[in-house]
Amino acid sequence: MAKPRVYKTEAIVLKRNDLGEADSIITLYTPNLGKIRAVARGVRRPKSKLGGHLDLLTQSALLLAHGQTLDVITQSQTIESFLPLKSDLRNISCALYMAELVNQFTVEGAEHYPVYRLLLDDLLWLCEARDSDTVLRHFELHLLSHLGYQPELYQCLNCKSPLAPERNLFSASGGGVLCSKCAGSEPATRPISVDALKVMRFLLRNSPASASRLRLGRAISREVEQLLRWYIRYILEREVKSLEFLDHLR
Repeated sequence: MAKPRVYKTEAIVLKRNDLGEADSIITLYTPNLGKIRAVARGVRRPKSKLGGHLDLLTQSALLLAHGQTLDVITQSQTIESFLPLKSDLRNISCALYMAELVNQFTVEGAEHYPVYRLLLDDLLWLCEARDSDTVLRHFELHLLSHLGYQPELYQCLNCKSPLAPERNLFSASGGGVLCSKCAGSEPATRPISVDALKVMRFLLRNSPASASRLRLGRAISREVEQLLRWYIRYILEREVKSLEFLDHLR
C-alpha cells in the first residue's frame, strides 16, 4: 500500500537555514517521527502564511507533503509559542542551547517520543523558572539518560562498590563516578563533591515539578554545570556553539 502523499505532525522548531531568496530549511523535532528537515517555501516573505508559525522554538501543528529530497511544509499552526522565553535574553539563550543539544545528539528519522516530551516540558518550565540553570541541568541529565548516556552515580564504575559519601571522581570516558580507591582506572577524571553527586541524583529522579523546588548555591551549581559540560563535550567530540553566548551573558 502506497504511503499517503501528505501527513500531519506536531513539531518543535530546532533550527532554520535560509534557502534561496525566500525559502528556509526547517529542522523539526516531532513526537513520532523524531528529527526531520523540511522546506518551507516563501516563509521569509512578509505576507507568508507560514510565517511566525515556524519561528525558532515554536511548537506547531504541521501538514507536510512528501518530496524527492526534503518534504515540504504546506500548512502550519502555532500550538505553543513560549512567549515568556522570547522576551528574556538569558532564557531564550538557554532554550536555544536545549534545542542545539537535541539537534546534535539525534539523527534524522529516529523516533524518540521521550526526547520530544522532555524538550516540551522543560521549555514550558523555563518559561516560568526562577533558576534557569536548574532547568538546564535537569534537561541535560534526562536527555543523556533517554539516549543511553546516563552517568553511573550510585556505584563505582570499576569495583562496583556503592559510592561512599566522600569526594569521589567523575570520569567522562567511563560515563560515571569512580570511588577514591579506583582513581587510576580511568585516564581522565575530575573530582565530584558529595553535594554535586546528590544534586545529579535528585535531578535524574525527579520531574520538572519536583526539581523546580531545588535551590542551589552558586558553587554547587557551577560544579555540576562544569561536570556535565565536560561529559557532553566528550560524547559529542565538539563544543556546543550556543554555550559561548551563554557564558558571555554570565
